[in-house]
Amino acid sequence: MTSGCIVGAVEDHWTVGRVAELAGVSVRTLHHYDEIGLVRPSARTAGGYRAYSAGDVERLREVLAYRRLGFGLREVADLVGDSSTDAVAHLRRLRDLLLERRDRADAMVAAIDRELEARARGLKVTPEEQLGMLGARLYDAIGGAYTATRRTEPRIAAQILDALGDARTVLNVGAGTGSYEPADREVTAVEPSEVMRRQRPAGSAPCVAAAAESLPFEDQSFDVAMAVSTVHHWGDPIAGLREMRRVARRVVVLTFDTDEPGWQDRFWLTRDYLPEFAAMLAEFPSLAGMADAIGARAEPVPIPWDCADGLFEAYWRRPGAYLEEHVRRAMSVWTRVGPEAEQRAVRNLRDDLDSGRWAERNSDLAHLDTADLGLRLLIA
Repeated sequence: MTSGCIVGAVEDHWTVGRVAELAGVSVRTLHHYDEIGLVRPSARTAGGYRAYSAGDVERLREVLAYRRLGFGLREVADLVGDSSTDAVAHLRRLRDLLLERRDRADAMVAAIDRELEARARGLKVTPEEQLGMLGARLYDAIGGAYTATRRTEPRIAAQILDALGDARTVLNVGAGTGSYEPADREVTAVEPSEVMRRQRPAGSAPCVAAAAESLPFEDQSFDVAMAVSTVHHWGDPIAGLREMRRVARRVVVLTFDTDEPGWQDRFWLTRDYLPEFAAMLAEFPSLAGMADAIGARAEPVPIPWDCADGLFEAYWRRPGAYLEEHVRRAMSVWTRVGPEAEQRAVRNLRDDLDSGRWAERNSDLAHLDTADLGLRLLIA
């Protein structure tokens, strides 16, 4: 639906049939959205029939836009139901997603054109060049979904903020799109991925293109250096942590504990559907080793059942979310285990949800408000 249809209308409500016609969807689709509580017509016609108010039309526009970007209904419900996001914020988010998709498509077209030209000239195309069109950096492959699903979780943020203490100058290493950056401090961000840097909102902290292992700052330049859910992406985590210790007087890191025996069985997703997760972290440093590298203590970070940040473990009590493509795309785990493991895990999870086996196997989770799934805060 175009903004012209809304602005130019003289009615204060729109019938279901008219809205279906303008939006290019079926009346059946609108009825389904009504039944599941996604978009419910709140007005009435003179004849007493249900109709859409201007606010209903605005919400429907957001729902349909997210749907046409490939988002699942559960994810759309979370997005449009976010009370902290108004219509302007939704439009900006949609615009960013569309621009990122356009830029990625343009880059792939250019890469394909180069390969076609090379092949036409009889030149050999190397595997590196073939894979170049897909993007070498992991975050460049998954970063486009971050603005939609990776948002600051207030309860985790409060724990991080408490660990930052009275620090005034903060270095955020592996900063991504800026989640968890404190708004009341002087923050400098470091992020190697251009895709992630482009998605940082207007007015956010200045961001430097650099890697954790080689920070371009003098010794003790900051009160504290922080890193949130990023260490596992670094080429040399211990070197990156030591760099943080070098440039800051204190260090706060949100990471993952693989020290505990049987740690991979803490989470039903890795235990029952994705055993490859354990192998993926086989080379990851131990929590004790990371703590020793910076002289840190570790404290558990419980994950709330309704966690707003779509990190890998966030949906431990909402298993259906893992069936949604865009939820998974914002989690690096799925890219790293590969499409075959991902498709098998999703297929088996869907079968177990449909049959009720998942609910039987995980009935003890139903009444938990938080879960300890291995997230740890290192504080030095």
